[in-house]
Amino acid sequence: MQTVTRRGFLSTTLNAGFALAGLGFLEANPLTAAEPFKRAGAPRLLLSLAAYSFRDFFKDANHKRDANTDPARRIDLFQFMDYCAENGCQGAELTGYYFPPDVDHDFLIKIKRHAFLRGIAISGTAVGNNFTLSDVAKREQEIGGVKKWIDYAAVLGAPHIRIFAGAPVAGLTPDQAKTLCISAIEECCDYAGSKGIILGLENHGGIVATAEEILDIVRAVKSPWLGINLDTGNFHTDDPYADLVKIAPYAVNVQMKGEIHPRGKGDEPADLPRLVKILRDANYQGYVALEYESKEDPWTAVPRLLKRMKELFAG
Repeated sequence: MQTVTRRGFLSTTLNAGFALAGLGFLEANPLTAAEPFKRAGAPRLLLSLAAYSFRDFFKDANHKRDANTDPARRIDLFQFMDYCAENGCQGAELTGYYFPPDVDHDFLIKIKRHAFLRGIAISGTAVGNNFTLSDVAKREQEIGGVKKWIDYAAVLGAPHIRIFAGAPVAGLTPDQAKTLCISAIEECCDYAGSKGIILGLENHGGIVATAEEILDIVRAVKSPWLGINLDTGNFHTDDPYADLVKIAPYAVNVQMKGEIHPRGKGDEPADLPRLVKILRDANYQGYVALEYESKEDPWTAVPRLLKRMKELFAG
């Protein structure tokens, strides 16, 4: 007897014209909604640094590099981990974009060994994906890519992977895109759980541009292997701080930015003490990775921000 999986059921339904869309498929059930994480003890904020902070300087990066980058200032993942150690970080977030295209088991083991010898934990990694693609084959490819990085994370000893939701594509309503996303995340969470890896869905615009939108998806998935990758600079709402308060109890990883972007007000320096208070009030315990995206040269700005974060975490 053939077993019908949730994802297969959804794919069939989608191909039939999203017949479930009008049946309230995405309505939240308050009796089964995922709850915020319950953590015993006091808040603990561990300092990490995201490799994305030096995105223009990585050798052989898959992303476009500034053509004017001085070759002498280019780095690789090993040198980045050295930088984290020398700047007093407890962890290093190794963004997946900066691994070589032909990454293999031996390379992952070398990374893991180097981190250990420098006294640095690999706090997690981050991948790029889009779970709202209506084309079944393309969406399967996105799911496969996340599963591949779950395997990599297991070898590295990285406990967390940042993932994206995606944005609606032509021909899909926001609810239809959300349905696809939930199904894909469920499948990835099942696989991640078998490897002991936590997935963190980032508040990264698209169908998770507001606190309510990302909470809807996390609650619908209801997996103990899913939480929120809380990015302090990604809400472009009227009150980003208020939205961060809403999602902080679900955070499994934090990426801290030096700026916030309230709707209609442009870039503003982030109130770092306020952000730290939000995390402490939520009893967050885990890594807080500086992910630097501002215009100043990261080689001068990052050490200053790391120093300030260390002071706040110790206060």
